[in-house]
Amino acid sequence: MTTVEYDQRDGVARITLADAERGNPLTPAMVQDLGRAVRRARADDVHVVVLSAAGRAFSVGGDVSAFAAADDVEQMVDDMAESLHRVVSDLHRMDAVVVSVVRGTAAGAGVPLAAAADLVLAAASARFTLAYTRIGFSPDGGSTLLTASIGLHRALHLALLNPVLSAEEARAAGLVAQVHPDDELDAAVEDVVAVLRSGSRAAQVAAKRLLRETATPAAETALRRETLSIRARAAAPDGREGVSAFLGKRPPRFPSSAP
Repeated sequence: MTTVEYDQRDGVARITLADAERGNPLTPAMVQDLGRAVRRARADDVHVVVLSAAGRAFSVGGDVSAFAAADDVEQMVDDMAESLHRVVSDLHRMDAVVVSVVRGTAAGAGVPLAAAADLVLAAASARFTLAYTRIGFSPDGGSTLLTASIGLHRALHLALLNPVLSAEEARAAGLVAQVHPDDELDAAVEDVVAVLRSGSRAAQVAAKRLLRETATPAAETALRRETLSIRARAAAPDGREGVSAFLGKRPPRFPSSAP
């Protein structure tokens, strides 16, 4: 069963994370399904991509239980990060304007995945948190690219203190373009799609390329550095303790922080 649904009509591709019961965790299977859907949208040469999720959460982030069960967690995390980074790169480089729609929680890699879109629309109830360092991991998924949109010190605040941002706080920080009441979000998304579809596609493609290339000229290098860092952190004592503590629902006791 696919964990990602794809629908395309009238120049608009709708990609939906569909593991709603589990909160749409970014498992290896989901990332592979997501990659196929994004590549399909590129092949279909659509004008707009709408990336959304079914259920109570946009994405709770990586599947921490899978990290604990892996025989070789370093290799597993490397493979996961590289696959996710290919998806992020494809979203950045595709001609279509990408609109992400966030309801509920976007945590861990769910945050940079939502931010990989060109426009982020959020329900008033949406919440955003990186939470990587809480389990002894360093950020991936394009988290370091957030410095281009929200600034260095806001990004450090998110990465080091792991606050949970409300939708309005995320909008004020520059992460979210629009916030709407939950029951009005679907209509707002369709309004944005209609505006984009009525505009000059050629001009939109040019604008997207110019702005992205100026804001993040070394994006591929940054993503590779994220992969190398998170694979090392996942296999290190702090990462193993963070995963164990998360699954055991207890505060972590990180070896590197011991007196």
